[in-house]
Amino acid sequence: MIIRLLPETTQNRIAAGEVVERPASAVKELVENAIDAGAKHIDVVMNAGGRDYIGVTDDGQGMQREDLELCVERHATSKLPDDDLLAVQFLGFRGEALPSIGAVSRLTITSRAAGAAETWRVSVDAGKRLPLEPAALDRGTKVEIRDLFYATPARLKFMKSDRTELNHATEIIRRLAMAHPEIGFTLTHDDRVAVRLPPSPGDLFEARRLARLSAILGADFAANTMQIDAHRRGFNLTGYAGVPTYNRGNAQQQYLFVNGRAVRDKLLHGAVRGAFSDFLARDRHPIVALFLECENDDVDVNVHPAKAEVRFKDPGVVRGLIVGALRHALADAGHQASTTTSQAALGAIQREAPPTGAFAEFHRPLGQAPGQAPGMAEPTLAYDAGPSAQVETAPPMPVQESEPQPVPDYPLGAARGQLHETYIIAQTGDGIVIIDQHAAHERLVYERMKNALSEKGVSRQMLLLPEVVELDPIDAQRLTERAAELGELGLVLEPFGDGAVVVQETPALLGECDIKALVRDLADDLAEFDETLSLKERLEDVCSTMACHGSVRAGRRLNVTEMNALMREMEVTPHSGQCNHGRPTYVELKLKDIERLFGRR
Repeated sequence: MIIRLLPETTQNRIAAGEVVERPASAVKELVENAIDAGAKHIDVVMNAGGRDYIGVTDDGQGMQREDLELCVERHATSKLPDDDLLAVQFLGFRGEALPSIGAVSRLTITSRAAGAAETWRVSVDAGKRLPLEPAALDRGTKVEIRDLFYATPARLKFMKSDRTELNHATEIIRRLAMAHPEIGFTLTHDDRVAVRLPPSPGDLFEARRLARLSAILGADFAANTMQIDAHRRGFNLTGYAGVPTYNRGNAQQQYLFVNGRAVRDKLLHGAVRGAFSDFLARDRHPIVALFLECENDDVDVNVHPAKAEVRFKDPGVVRGLIVGALRHALADAGHQASTTTSQAALGAIQREAPPTGAFAEFHRPLGQAPGQAPGMAEPTLAYDAGPSAQVETAPPMPVQESEPQPVPDYPLGAARGQLHETYIIAQTGDGIVIIDQHAAHERLVYERMKNALSEKGVSRQMLLLPEVVELDPIDAQRLTERAAELGELGLVLEPFGDGAVVVQETPALLGECDIKALVRDLADDLAEFDETLSLKERLEDVCSTMACHGSVRAGRRLNVTEMNALMREMEVTPHSGQCNHGRPTYVELKLKDIERLFGRR
């Protein structure tokens, strides 16, 4: 084989393949250059998904004639004055973007430096640079790309639909706009405005940032997020994170930034996932916008051609900061649940409004006399408020027809009844609260187990008759190998022949529970665990499974005292606004919203 040096044009096209994967990649590089140039307004124009035309215009500091000549040469940059790759203070710094774009398209750059009397233009056609020429532009820089990838036709085959390419570019603009709320952005596609974000108002930067995030992510974002502000060993973490019930089915709305640079980093996403693992099911993902700031020598941003990944000098500190800050915010949130839960409930009521007037007779429940109000369930079983609570039969709730009942000043109100032996109805000073008794109690039991384990260990109760549970032999082996750890969590079991275990003791907090179902679910959990992890490291999974089996079940009747006891404990228990799987434990409907449903407003 004969080794030869590739022509410069081929070298540039290879570099372009790394830097310019699709039109959105070109948009990203050009907008970052505009931000680095101090622009206050950046306008992006695309036609045919960027295939035919991309234009980026900014009002930044612009370039002198000699700078314009150099900017299209490979590895020419103004971003590394000291040639120190660990002292990068700009978004763009590799000096590859413009020559790479010019190698696969028809590129034109027009620029006028601040205070300069002349405007100049340079053009590059498939890697061939043309002479500079005078041009007209008030200020700043305008970069135009025509016929992207025409010099590399094979790349055109991999482009998606215009809509898909526009969506990728829109996401790029959104992420850059989040990090720079002081800058106005517009994106126009085929003469239609896709993004319009004026500079965020406000004197305080954090107020501008929240306004910008709400403009991008919707008005619900501000109402359902917790502010993050934490510091550790030179790292500063700020931003916002959604309460657990404000979640999504994927991680697309997790926006992470390092020194103003949007990144998709496994360490950072893993830390977010770890912080919320106690509050969300595995298939649900939190919404976050987090901004990490640190010294330049603590992070390497030069590990990926598109600068999408970073590497930290001390990743443990970064992970600990993120996990700690998020869990502290979650603890402060108390029993807060997402407002979108109530909005969804109101929307469902409006879509399925009950019949009124004469039509109501045709929808009367079976067995209900005309004009008779539907009755409340008669309570029979007590709410288990703790290991010392006793289950007892309670008398039916007294019916008060005319006497007004005072509403205590409690966040979750006072219990007024139970529907379908599953939902508690409570009255507040300005509305009603509907509580899922099983979901709420599941969270309360879970939090008690965690506290007991950290303070003095989980109390156990011995079974009068040990329970034998038949299992798959492999599942039985997994459980017996972890028997000592399960014992620390209050579940004492031993092997019982081939493919079975015998349970001797259970956590006292669970009370009476379906032991066979509990053991089988724990076996399923262990099948998914990393064998190197201890059960304490997977505490949220084990305790969550146990809590689910030890909670007040749907279908149990509760009296008023028991319902109020559950609500009072919810109000003082962290994270009680959602169950262990991220679902809401209660929905609050304000009186004004209810009145609106009935046309009173």
